Amino acid sequence: MARQHGSSTWLVKLPAGGCFAYKGHIATFDAAINVTASAVIQVKPGIGDVIWHLPFVRAIAAISPGRQVTFLAPWTSGAKDLLAAEPSVAETVYFAHAGSELRRGLNLLKLIALLRQRRFRQIWILDRTMRPAVAAMLAGIPARIGLGLGPQRFFITNPGIDRSHFHDQPIDWLIALMAAMNVPLPTTEPDLPVPAATLAKIGERYTSHLRPWIVLGVGASHPDKDWSDFRWLEFLANLRRRFDGTVFLIGGAQNHARAKYLIEHTVGTAAVNACDLALIEAVALLRLADLFVGTDSGPMNLAVASATDAFALFGATPVLKYSKFIHPIVPEGGPSPGGMKRISPAAVIEQVAPLLSRVKNPK
Repeated sequence: MARQHGSSTWLVKLPAGGCFAYKGHIATFDAAINVTASAVIQVKPGIGDVIWHLPFVRAIAAISPGRQVTFLAPWTSGAKDLLAAEPSVAETVYFAHAGSELRRGLNLLKLIALLRQRRFRQIWILDRTMRPAVAAMLAGIPARIGLGLGPQRFFITNPGIDRSHFHDQPIDWLIALMAAMNVPLPTTEPDLPVPAATLAKIGERYTSHLRPWIVLGVGASHPDKDWSDFRWLEFLANLRRRFDGTVFLIGGAQNHARAKYLIEHTVGTAAVNACDLALIEAVALLRLADLFVGTDSGPMNLAVASATDAFALFGATPVLKYSKFIHPIVPEGGPSPGGMKRISPAAVIEQVAPLLSRVKNPK
């Protein structure tokens, strides 16, 4: 699960959809497998990919027998941990998707076997890629619902969405798909549930730490999306001088040493290196936090999914517009290559300053 320097690693799950009779137990070899009639497959590898697909999984599950789906995603997404408390997802199943041409071919054969074994009656493919649609067809799944952009349209059973959406953002594709299939989509807010025991454990662990709690998300999936250590040092030093609560740094185990360095080289209010938290523990911390500041990254997506106001640095990537909890900070002229260098720590402090003393009421 480790990624390159500066990235954040964490996981996800999904709900059930379809208009077919629910399959209880299916005998496969010498074992029985509990399955839903409907499956949702999401091929992208990131935490944020699970988070932003979750409202669509719920919408599909809401029209499905038992109001649940089986969710399939790459293991790198952390879906099993993230969706452990999600009622619309009966089960999360990992599958491999990426790799060399040879590896992709082998992964396709494995996916066909997995889908055939579970005998789904319906599958929703939440991406325009072709291979899951091919696998679903060869596995004998009768209803295969997808975007139909590109060659995928030859392997699905719905008409797909209009080609005018081809250059839209992926979430806009899914909004169009829900409309085309007459599936109600109440919201695009992820609002990720956290197991009560985990929430209580994290609350107890940090109960002695002064409020407000501000969480900083350090690292990103690519260096172009991250601040340099120098910028982070400037920001954290300024924040600790003018803030009276507790600052938590998260970003996964690969950023633990970096967070330690940033804390040791700044002074002021209390700062906690929380990069050693497990994925769902980090979600619990974010659910309890009062504010988040960080890059366009896994931690930012988790903060938004935890209904915590997130001041997110979009230096080189398009601004996400699907949640009221995202407060984008962009360089002059908008996001572009090298844009993170044009977002100054002082400008970010100025934007978050009005909220530094606020304490929210966590769910």
